[in-house]
Amino acid sequence: MNPGSLIILILVIFVLIVLASCVKVVPQATAMVVERFGAYVGTWGVGIHFKAPFIDRIARRVNLKEQVIDFKPQPVITKDNVTMQIDTVVFFQITDPKLYTYGVENPLMAIENLTATTLRNIIGDLELDQTLTSRELINTRMRTQLDEATDPWGIKVNRVELKNIIPPREIQDSMEKQMKAERERREKILVAEGEKKSTILVAEGHKEQAILDAQAEKEAAILRAEARREATIKEAEGQAEAILTVQKATAEGIRMIREAGADESVIRLKSLDTLSKVADGRSTKIIIPSDIQGAAGVLTSLAETLKDPKEDGKENGPQTDPQG
Repeated sequence: MNPGSLIILILVIFVLIVLASCVKVVPQATAMVVERFGAYVGTWGVGIHFKAPFIDRIARRVNLKEQVIDFKPQPVITKDNVTMQIDTVVFFQITDPKLYTYGVENPLMAIENLTATTLRNIIGDLELDQTLTSRELINTRMRTQLDEATDPWGIKVNRVELKNIIPPREIQDSMEKQMKAERERREKILVAEGEKKSTILVAEGHKEQAILDAQAEKEAAILRAEARREATIKEAEGQAEAILTVQKATAEGIRMIREAGADESVIRLKSLDTLSKVADGRSTKIIIPSDIQGAAGVLTSLAETLKDPKEDGKENGPQTDPQG
């Protein structure tokens, strides 16, 4: 190969290399900042691009994905002068590659220093107890302030989290003792409340039992009274029916006597028979009608007249002649 052909071959290869270097493919979630003669020309997005050889250059390749930075613990002082260590995690995303490229020299270092100073300012307004219990408030305030501060840099702060809050050892010991005392106090309160509820339930049980016993006694008394009332009613009805039956029988007997044609003497004899039955009772006084008394006198005289003379002699004994 002669020297001329070799030079031509070298020139062709050089041109091909130069042309190949001028073709750029930008992948997804990536941007390229292009400069021409040191001045900003534009930002390439996703796709294939061509740049002018020797006059254009890629100033910065920018990652547009959300990024996470975990900063080391920073010493901060609370409002009540307690020094503690707090490390933070920042989630951010580049929204403007041009501002990110030309806004600040070292964006990550700038975010770290800005996070530390912002954290000190916020914690300086809070006491120890507020710092330990206000993580969400601190996260929100830090995100707002960092987002405002990094906006000129083309950075969007999406989220800020306090990863660890490490108080001094003596504060930790004091907090542990305080928590132990608090747990013991809660335990005692729970035990006392349990005993109180148990006592109340027992008393309510006794009260309900007494009420039920009283109601049962009341219902039993009512049932007994109703039973006695029904028994009395039944007994009275039975006596009334018996009296009615006797009266009906008496009336029927009188009717039959009258139908048989009994005279007044028979009626008086029946009256005497009834009077003898009355005399057999326990009555101390007997009122005898006048007509019955007359009948009794007649019957007594008749009985004396019909008495046997022999029986009369026996009663009077043997009589001797006074002369004999």
